[in-house]
Amino acid sequence: MKTITVAPLSTPQTLTKAAWDAIQNASVLYLQTREHPGARPVLEAGLPFVSMDDLYESAEDFEALNAAIADRLTAGEDCVYAVMGDGCFAQADAIAKAAKKRGFRVETLPGISYAKAAFPDLQDACICTARTLPERICRTAPLYIQELDSPIIAGEVKLRLTEIYPDAHPVTLATMQEDGSYHKRTLALCELDRVRKLFAGSVLFVPPVSFEALTRYDYYDLVEIMKRLRAPDGCPWDREQTHKSIKRDLIEECYELNDAIDEEDDAHIIEELGDVLMLVVFHATIGDEQGRFNEGDVADGIVKKMIYRHPHVFGEDKAASAADVLRKWDELKRKEKHQNSATDTLCAVPKGFPALMRAEKIQRKARKVGFDWNDASEALPKVEEELGELRRAIDGNGSVGEEAGDLLFAAVNVIRLLGLDSEQMLHDAADKFIRRFSRMEQLANADGFALNKLTLKEQDRYWEQAKKDPDFR
Repeated sequence: MKTITVAPLSTPQTLTKAAWDAIQNASVLYLQTREHPGARPVLEAGLPFVSMDDLYESAEDFEALNAAIADRLTAGEDCVYAVMGDGCFAQADAIAKAAKKRGFRVETLPGISYAKAAFPDLQDACICTARTLPERICRTAPLYIQELDSPIIAGEVKLRLTEIYPDAHPVTLATMQEDGSYHKRTLALCELDRVRKLFAGSVLFVPPVSFEALTRYDYYDLVEIMKRLRAPDGCPWDREQTHKSIKRDLIEECYELNDAIDEEDDAHIIEELGDVLMLVVFHATIGDEQGRFNEGDVADGIVKKMIYRHPHVFGEDKAASAADVLRKWDELKRKEKHQNSATDTLCAVPKGFPALMRAEKIQRKARKVGFDWNDASEALPKVEEELGELRRAIDGNGSVGEEAGDLLFAAVNVIRLLGLDSEQMLHDAADKFIRRFSRMEQLANADGFALNKLTLKEQDRYWEQAKKDPDFR
């Protein structure tokens, strides 16, 4: 099988023996570019080569350039391709695909990265190129960005980094000189796009930054904070918590989020969403400590569920309306949850739901198999029937608790068929009661009376006055 040997040429000072031996003994030598200090050993030795510079000049874009280089390398026999850097470069994928198609194998010799050449003491760190910044940048670890080759690219890198690092964060820019050595200067991150002399060998070192110095945080910072709080030297209260001890907190925060949404207050919504997210991460952190699951498993699970339940988006199914989407969603959910009967779907409604919400959801699921009234007017007599049964139970004929529950269930049915939310309606009614109670107390106080000193009949007179006030209806 024919072979393309990729020989890295980072700088003249870091050229490895293996790469130089391959270059010297190549039957056909291709040089990525002669316009780079790393090419000096080849030029000074007078070795015959074919440069790719003409392709760089004629290609319309990087995709076309990479394809043209791959075509040239796979057009003949065994060859050596001398590249600038450590052998991890943008053309690698295109060359690998062309090689597989045309019966070549690709062997990449080990090389020294620009980052290692510029910063010899580099150890554990994230190394990337300016055009391939990772989606997730760990700001508490060193970051080295290679191939910062133009002010435009530097500007793009600056914009991305200033989203997550402070503007004044000190960074070190190492620029390759003509002899392959590096000149280093330290500057504020916000000044990066003002540098004019940049080259393919330029490397930017972004040092770690502490949590306290950051001006903006992301989801992964929250994960790290939670791990820190749960650490042996973290917060005593956080360390003691379990899934069960904080489960009620999640419910309470969801209700507080609902209030913020009703207020239409963005700042409050952001705050309450943060509290909900914190508790999700809290549970995931506890799971991770126990070796059961982590936040990655949580994200993986919900993404897979969303893909599975949206075949009209990620598959070949079609959905003409929102109703079609909900119908298909329910079908897939029943299949996923192994709900083989209508009763199974009713039993699947969580018992931890607020009672009104649970009743309404059960009624909606019953409706899907046809067990429901057509409208509220048909359901209203059932409320009257249950009210009569409650009266008889109070008189000693039946269970008061059972009949009171039946009355509430029937009332929820009517409200649902009216297209209203019983949970919200009861919240609104409670708010209205508070408003009227407040007005009633104001009126009594204005007459020199304290409510707890009045009889029920006297209180009711003030209540009727409060009901007539248009501001307290």
